[in-house]
Amino acid sequence: MRLTRSAVYTMLQTHAEKDRIITSLPPPFIRQATPHNQDDFDEAVKNAANANCTLQAGLKISKMIVLGDVATGKTCLVNRFCHQVFDSNYKATIGVDFEVERFDILGIPFNLQIWDTAGQERFKCIAASYYRGAHAVMVVFDVTNVVTLAHTAQWLEEAREANIDSCPLVFLVGTKRDLMSEGAYNQIEAQARRVAQGLGAEYWAVSSKTGDNVEALFMRLAALTFNRDVLQEVKGCDTRKFSGTVKIGERLDDTYETVKRSKCASGHCNK
Repeated sequence: MRLTRSAVYTMLQTHAEKDRIITSLPPPFIRQATPHNQDDFDEAVKNAANANCTLQAGLKISKMIVLGDVATGKTCLVNRFCHQVFDSNYKATIGVDFEVERFDILGIPFNLQIWDTAGQERFKCIAASYYRGAHAVMVVFDVTNVVTLAHTAQWLEEAREANIDSCPLVFLVGTKRDLMSEGAYNQIEAQARRVAQGLGAEYWAVSSKTGDNVEALFMRLAALTFNRDVLQEVKGCDTRKFSGTVKIGERLDDTYETVKRSKCASGHCNK
């Protein structure tokens, strides 16, 4: 079991633990269910790391937010990765919880801030104030409850409103995979992959109880986030891409329309 440590302690570590060292780009969950088709880090990123350039001078930090309906298993997922524990009796998150995971990626120190947000409507305004500045968004749904999948587009829309000048990487993650038979899961996966494609997201299915795919998911997310952040730094390029949204049962060519930030900032929190 990984020892519980403060975020400050984690960020001050001189080296990442052995299971947080990444030397090549981890593969996606399903090759056909990701918008990121590269097999490895971009050459410019690898060259920058190999050249021992100014990227080495400071610790790189990226922010990830975890969104989704209440009781979809967001906190269980984060705690399984960060602390290798599972507790089915977690209380609902109030506002946000915060974790930091330290990685060494291509020899460069990298911290991933993980912001676990509340799914209850009454805490949404508190949580939404932490959406800004996200480099990656993980939208979580429960594979045993198709309604939570239907709500993922709205969660992502709110995250994008708070990051209107950027375009975070998006992961659509189905939890509680261990609770479904293979046949039942295959049906929900087909729906989820259509939704992920419409959201411009990479799709994963995990089990926080058994730990299946949890480690691989976060390693992949950290690596892709690092790759894009460094690529922007060394090339000054704009890797933002427009993505569409889709509602269950609708066509994939339905487009995502950016909505001006207001709502909680103006005191109107009803969506």
